[in-house]
Amino acid sequence: MATIEARGLRKAFGGKVVLDGIDLHVEEGRIVGLIGPNGAGKTTALNAIVGLTPYEGDLRVMGLDPWRDRDNLMREVSYIADVAVLPRWMRTWQAVDYVAGVHARFNRTKAEQLLAKTGISRDSKVHQLSKGMVTQLHLVLAMSVDARLLVLDEPTLGLDPLFRKQFYDLLLNDFCDGDRTIVVATHQLEEMQHILTDIVFIDEGSVALACSVEEAEARFAEVLVRPEELASARALGPMHEKQGIGHSILMFDSVEPQHLANLGDVRSPGIPDLFIAVMESRRTGPAGSIR
Repeated sequence: MATIEARGLRKAFGGKVVLDGIDLHVEEGRIVGLIGPNGAGKTTALNAIVGLTPYEGDLRVMGLDPWRDRDNLMREVSYIADVAVLPRWMRTWQAVDYVAGVHARFNRTKAEQLLAKTGISRDSKVHQLSKGMVTQLHLVLAMSVDARLLVLDEPTLGLDPLFRKQFYDLLLNDFCDGDRTIVVATHQLEEMQHILTDIVFIDEGSVALACSVEEAEARFAEVLVRPEELASARALGPMHEKQGIGHSILMFDSVEPQHLANLGDVRSPGIPDLFIAVMESRRTGPAGSIR
């Protein structure tokens, strides 16, 4: 059974359609990046997944309807929203006590172990912590729930590189075990791409691309085209083109490698470059080649 299965997921606020018939399939044990520009529908999709908003279409999370079965679902899910807050007067140990009191599957021992890795004092009040430490405290509380699904909405936004590295270390070393699933909406593509197993690009409420990282590496190719080969490269129908220093960089979708080898240096695009190419080709060129 898939961890998340959506068919025709739709959500509108008033006359504005925010999710426009999304299909989504997430297998157990995957780390999925939900990636899109501001206003694309990422947070609304996450809210539907954790039962915070009603929706049209069919959605199952670990076999449950999130809206109707939210009480049962939340026994298996941890969620950190992009606007998550803790009372400023609360001390760290009080936050741990609170979550332990409201969630039957909270592991206090694990919380204490994770806190020891962050340098956050048990007696510190929330208002005394830096933004990075508050984010780490949220993560510690969420990761200390024995959950099968962790949902994160922009968890590292605004954090400095050191705190972001500590976040990734906590995530990989203390949550991922091959059975648990993570869905994370993020703009930090350069730093997160090395931990993702799957990518979902969402734009204007619809899925622009959904595949595993391995599939993306096999399907898409970026070529640093030699000037004398530029006409030949363009004849192959690239999905995106940009200028480098002294050469053009063209991206191709499902073109046989032997057709590209003589054009220049061929490489697999990184997720940030692929995201930009997909978004720009949707706006300026045929969209069919990237769906």
